[in-house]
Amino acid sequence: MPKDTVLIAGGGIGGLTLALTLHQIGVKCIVFESVRELKPLGVGINLQPNAVRELDDLGIGESELDRVGIPAREWALVGLNGKEIYSEPRGKLAGYNWHQYAVHRGEFHLMLYRKVIERLGEGSVKLGHKVTGYRKQADGSVTALVTTAAGESLEYNGALLFGADGIHSSVRAQMHPGQPPIHWGGTIMWRGTARGVPIRTGSSFVGLGTSRHRVVVYPISHPDEQGMADINWIAEQTYDTDHDWTKSGWFRPVELSEFAHQFDGFVYDWLDLPALLAKSDVAYENPMIDRDPLPSWVDGPVALMGDAAHPMYPTGSNGASQAIIDARVIGRMMLEHGVTPGALDAFDAEMCGPIGQVAMRNRGAGPFGLLGIVEDRCGGQFENIDDIISAEERSAFMLAYQQAAGFAKDRLNAAGRTIPEGAQVGKVLA
Repeated sequence: MPKDTVLIAGGGIGGLTLALTLHQIGVKCIVFESVRELKPLGVGINLQPNAVRELDDLGIGESELDRVGIPAREWALVGLNGKEIYSEPRGKLAGYNWHQYAVHRGEFHLMLYRKVIERLGEGSVKLGHKVTGYRKQADGSVTALVTTAAGESLEYNGALLFGADGIHSSVRAQMHPGQPPIHWGGTIMWRGTARGVPIRTGSSFVGLGTSRHRVVVYPISHPDEQGMADINWIAEQTYDTDHDWTKSGWFRPVELSEFAHQFDGFVYDWLDLPALLAKSDVAYENPMIDRDPLPSWVDGPVALMGDAAHPMYPTGSNGASQAIIDARVIGRMMLEHGVTPGALDAFDAEMCGPIGQVAMRNRGAGPFGLLGIVEDRCGGQFENIDDIISAEERSAFMLAYQQAAGFAKDRLNAAGRTIPEGAQVGKVLA
C-alpha cells in the first residue's frame, strides 16, 4: 500500500465521514471495519446543526437526510408530574441556517457507507478487518496491525493512522496502556423504536422524568398517511453503585419484561409510555458509560477521533455530531499542514482539551442537568416552574451547554466553511 495513504481503524459514523472528507480534499485512504456485514441498528440519534452543516458541505443535503430521519422542531424537558420545565425550538425554527435531524442511526450509517463506496470505490472499506494495534516506523510512517474475521494477521503501511474504533478502541489501548477503566455512573439505558403518533409539535425531542428515572422520546421518520411515525425511545434508570453493570451487554437484545415495569407510571393524557413500549419489535440494553478525558489523542503519526478519543454520555445528543466535526477539523488541518503528524498535532491542540470538557459536562447530565436542579429545589413537584427556576436561568443553562458543544446559533451561523469549497491538499485555490 502506498505510504501516502491514510489508514482508518473503524467504519462507524466518524470513520466513514473522515473517509469522505479525505476524498474531498484529495487524500488517499482506506477504512478497516471489524464486522463482516454492516447492519442498520434500529435506534435513533440526533445530528446537531453544526454536523448537518458539515454533511451539507460534503454533498449530503436535506433531501438525503429526509430519507433517513426528520428535522427536529423542539427540545423539551418535562417533570415526572407531566408539567413542562423547559422547551425551545431547534434547527431552522430556532434561527439556525441548518436543521437539527433526528435520524435512524442504522440507515444513516449505511447511507454514509454507500457514499464512501460510490466515491472511493469498492476496495475503500475492508469489512471483517479489525485493527488490533500499530507500529511506528523510523521514516515517520505507521503500520496498522490487522486481524481478519478468518483469523489472518495482516499489516498495512500508511502515512497516518486514525483510531475511529469506538469506546473499546484497540488503538487507544496501545496509545494509553495505563488509562483508567471504563467509567459507569450508575445508569442503565434500554432503547428501541415503535410505531406511534408523534407528540407535541410532531417532531419534538422530549426528556420526561427525573435525573435518576426518565425516558426520552422523539420521532425518527416522517409520518405516514395515518399520522404514524417511527418513535425512538430511551428508558433510563439509575441504580446504586452496587449494581453489576458489567452483566449488561452493549446493545444486548432484551425482553420488555426485564425492565418495562419500572416505567408503568409514565402515563399522561399526551403520552402512554407503557403502551408505546409494548409496540416495540426489539429492545436493547446499554450501560451509560464513558471514559475519563485523555491528555492527548496523538502518538506521532497516530490519532484518535470520535468515541475512541472522547466517548461521552448521550445526554447532550452530540456524540455522533462530534465525530463528524472531528473528521472535518482533521481535513482542515491537513489542508494547512499536509498529510503529516503536524496536522494531527494541530487537531489535538485545538480539540482535545475542549471536547474532553464537553464529555465531562455530559457525565454531569449535560442539558438534562435542569432535571437535577428542579429535584434539588422542590423534589420534582411543582405547579409553576418559574417559582422554582426562572426562565432566564433555564435559558442561560442551555446556552452554556450549546456554546461548549460548538453549536451556539450566532457563532455557528457566522462561521465560514470548515473545508473551503474545492480545496485540495497541496493545491492553492485561485
